[in-house]
Amino acid sequence: MSAWAVLIPGERYEAERLFHHDSLELTGLNGAVRPVPGDEALVVVEGDPPLVVALGRIRAAAAGEDHDPDDPQAGDGDGPLVVAYTRRAFDRPVPADRLMLVGGLTPVDPDLYRRLARRLGPVGAPPGWLVSISLPVEAPTAAEAVGLFWSYVRELGPRELPAFVAPVTDELSMQAFVAGEVANQDPEEDD
Repeated sequence: MSAWAVLIPGERYEAERLFHHDSLELTGLNGAVRPVPGDEALVVVEGDPPLVVALGRIRAAAAGEDHDPDDPQAGDGDGPLVVAYTRRAFDRPVPADRLMLVGGLTPVDPDLYRRLARRLGPVGAPPGWLVSISLPVEAPTAAEAVGLFWSYVRELGPRELPAFVAPVTDELSMQAFVAGEVANQDPEEDD
């Protein structure tokens, strides 16, 4: 089994951060040497140093699998490279100062892969969270209000619509998030 670093562009990083996907599909990674199903992968975003934002395992693309609309290079070159996530760290990336990237796909020394994977922390059970969205909707019937609610959610999305988040164990510590960042919702307070 081999280990690889898969570089994702900044826009793709933001999309992966905002939406929970089970896997990452990338195209446009042309080259003679490619990972094979079962190989391990560091998902990396460019920086100085590069940042490891997730771990995954390469899997075969399903026949007729839809291309991910968040992939800006969809339709280019060889078939898609699919990384099934095993651990995510999009909100707390790990610097990889000893990782030397060569294009979008770079073989990684297995020892370096293990060191970086350990820095992401143990897999453990994820903490529980309460997430809610509240929108005032005016409509003549409850059914129409629900339809308008979902239209607003789809239209505004995570880049404009605040989501209110709190740990299950402490509902009073609720915070508003917009685009994955804490956002002050009190119009009387300065940000």
